[in-house]
Amino acid sequence: MIEFQHVFKSYGRGRNILADINFRVTAGEFVFVSGPSGAGKSTLLKLIGGLEAASRGSIQVNGQRLDKLPARARPYLRRAVGVILQDTHLLYDRSAFENVMLPLAVTGQPLESAASRARAALDKVGLAGKEDANPIELSGGEQQRLAIARAIVNRPAILIADEPTANLDRETALRIMNVFRDFNRVGVTTLIASHDVELMAQYAHRVLRIDPGRFADSHPTPMSPPAPSGATGAAGLGSAASVSQQATTERGQA
Repeated sequence: MIEFQHVFKSYGRGRNILADINFRVTAGEFVFVSGPSGAGKSTLLKLIGGLEAASRGSIQVNGQRLDKLPARARPYLRRAVGVILQDTHLLYDRSAFENVMLPLAVTGQPLESAASRARAALDKVGLAGKEDANPIELSGGEQQRLAIARAIVNRPAILIADEPTANLDRETALRIMNVFRDFNRVGVTTLIASHDVELMAQYAHRVLRIDPGRFADSHPTPMSPPAPSGATGAAGLGSAASVSQQATTERGQA
């Protein structure tokens, strides 16, 4: 599903942000990406999402070699990978519903179908009834869930998030994590960058640790998993396999 082989990333003639990174994530895994600020966590996620290109090495995502991917195929990759960045890039002059509708409008979805999927995505993250709210009227946790709804409305096979629980209180952070866990349980490959060691320790998931000059891959021993707090189910999302097949079919028709 995701594979890095001898990947390097630098900007201009500066030092390598990532150096000789090698790992493989299989379909349906839940993986944390950990490390101090500036270690390259955000850069690694942007490489997976096709938002940036590696300086050297091979990256394969959802069956596609990114360095070999033609420009016309990149929109299909972005549909298969839902991305939530630290800056959620919500549109504050639009409603919550319109924010979630935007990715569907870009792909030319029929209006009725797009509206139904947008409402379903908002419902899955616990924002049913908030369709008409402006993002500025939402709490920090609700804004983060709105960003998740926008990321999953295209039914991606892969979901990546950069510090989605930063600056949130513990209860809200656990609620956000339970949203990700629900999607992972129906087969969505999930990668989350975090520096919250205590939070990561509560989940039995693999950790890719990035430090300046060092890369480690480990499976930590978890503490007792947190009880769900306001988590919502992901029924209706569809399996990752069906999403991947849909993306493959669309690429073939392009």
